[in-house]
Amino acid sequence: MNAGHPETRAPAGAAGPGRLYLIPTPLGADCDPRRVLPADTLAVVARLDCFVVENAKTARAFLKAAGTQAPLQTLEMAELSEHTAPQAIPALLAPLKAGRDVGLLSEAGCPAVADPGAALVAAAHEAGIPVVPLVGPSSLLLALMASGLNGQRFTFVGYLPAQPEARAARLRELERRSAAGDETILWIETPYRNRQVLESALAVLAPQTRLTVASQLTLAGESIAARQVHDWRKAPADIPREPTVFAMLAAPLAPAARRVSEATSPARRRPAPGRSSRPR
Repeated sequence: MNAGHPETRAPAGAAGPGRLYLIPTPLGADCDPRRVLPADTLAVVARLDCFVVENAKTARAFLKAAGTQAPLQTLEMAELSEHTAPQAIPALLAPLKAGRDVGLLSEAGCPAVADPGAALVAAAHEAGIPVVPLVGPSSLLLALMASGLNGQRFTFVGYLPAQPEARAARLRELERRSAAGDETILWIETPYRNRQVLESALAVLAPQTRLTVASQLTLAGESIAARQVHDWRKAPADIPREPTVFAMLAAPLAPAARRVSEATSPARRRPAPGRSSRPR
């Protein structure tokens, strides 16, 4: 076993902090962890007895299904959610600073990706604590893989605005960005707004823009559809109210149009003569 293997531990009594393991979880509660997590990841889960989680109840259900060795009632858990105050983060590092290994769990998918766990990871780096990401499902990468869109250049933009007018304006802005840079744009939505988001996209995006809708990835109801907007308009899908990733790639701009877009981009504008170009 090499020194970089996630199961490698410092000898008993060795000085130094523990490791923060970033443990992916299944993308749905009805998915057996052993189906989507490799043996090495499950082995780390099995030996840990201290965790930072979004929700203790669902974390215990995952740990039971994953096969933790310690009795569930003996596991130490601290919660870290979007409501956790920034000043509470340092206290979560205490076990790590004492030399114990800790597992960070998200509600679904990879910790710290569109997830409040990023704050703990940043704090661990600042404190000199080793961070070990483990292999598991990522809905964003799975959707990108299945989309057939540009996997060399892509951006995840989180959620779109909830208000229809602001959402339409954001979609137009992202489409222009995609066209100018040959860039795939990915976003997610609260499941109950999936249909409204798709309706907005079909209403404002150009007919040739390619749009992928990927729902319930790795789960029993998995659905992935990828086609141009004009084809979506002919047969719009009835998207379930389930976790969904959207991805789009606009038709590239003609060279002349791309030069105009780059020249007028705020990032490319030069300061007026005599004015400082430093960021303020």
